Amino acid sequence: MLNFVSIKEVKEVLGNWCKLERQRHQLTQSELAEILGMSRYTIQKFETGNNATLDTALKIAHHFDALDPLYKALKQQNDQNQTDSLY
Repeated sequence: MLNFVSIKEVKEVLGNWCKLERQRHQLTQSELAEILGMSRYTIQKFETGNNATLDTALKIAHHFDALDPLYKALKQQNDQNQTDSLY
């Protein structure tokens, strides 16, 4: 049986991760928003899985030191999927 992950599920996981990291660092939504140059509403929507833009996700990942591991995981996936040219 094939098992697919939906975009909605990924947005919800990202939002939950953001909320947990924010709380772990004892930040309010307003404080995180100010640090990142965003509105509190953007953070609120992101945490509920309703506004997971790539830019917002990357800024949040960068703030919580998760950008490097994310980059490495994606790069590794890309490297594994590359095929050698026949020419």
